[in-house]
Amino acid sequence: MIIDEGWRMMIEQGVLAGFPVRYLERTGSTNQVAIDMTKNGAPTDTVVAAESQAGGRGRLGRSWHSPAGSNLYFSMILRPALPPEDLPKITLAAGLALCLAVEKVTDLSLMLKWPNDLLLDGRKLAGILAETVNIKGEPTAVVLGVGLNVNAGAAAFPADLRERATSLLIVTGHEYRRSELLAAIVSELKRQLRRFERSGFNGILAEWRKRDATLGRELTWLTRNGGIVRGVSLGPDDSGQLLIKDADGKIHEVLSGDISLGPVHE
Repeated sequence: MIIDEGWRMMIEQGVLAGFPVRYLERTGSTNQVAIDMTKNGAPTDTVVAAESQAGGRGRLGRSWHSPAGSNLYFSMILRPALPPEDLPKITLAAGLALCLAVEKVTDLSLMLKWPNDLLLDGRKLAGILAETVNIKGEPTAVVLGVGLNVNAGAAAFPADLRERATSLLIVTGHEYRRSELLAAIVSELKRQLRRFERSGFNGILAEWRKRDATLGRELTWLTRNGGIVRGVSLGPDDSGQLLIKDADGKIHEVLSGDISLGPVHE
């Protein structure tokens, strides 16, 4: 196993790359811990990192598989200087930041699947969950959760995930220092958020589109009310919504629901 002195120092000192860190050996969900801390006035940019999660959350109420000691599970408290209508776009900005940081550390080429998945060799490497926290009299805060598969081998994943999920170790055969990855990611998250605040969303979206794994491909959208829409992805529009063009030429704006590549058999 690779020696990660930076991880040990983070645990002992409660700080990494200048960001305050609350480290937990095991928790239900880092996002829930961070939400509670936000309500209690925790500083902006506080990072909650866990060795494992019993109840890691993904989008649409899904669980996030969280084996201990090998991957990154963390949440970051943000208080962005953005209007409420821009807050949903943070998920895409975070996806770009995650790509840039992991690529910098690993020299790999990564792709993005709207709205919150990081793909490597067509399989899911990471997921993002952004949740807002509203406190009376204060600007809306955002808790940004990330799960990144780093040093987990194939045997660490349940059988039903092995064809759909991957890790840096599985793809490269090399272990990585989680402290280096976490430091790179939180630093890039802050950089992209400042860029968003100062210059708007267009530049971020343009870079996101270059990594769009579904553009021009057939998708199936399972809507929240149980409907099924099939069509070709046109990518996200300027507001961050995904556009799908069906066989009749109708363009659907996707705000929420489940997106999968290819047809779904009813």
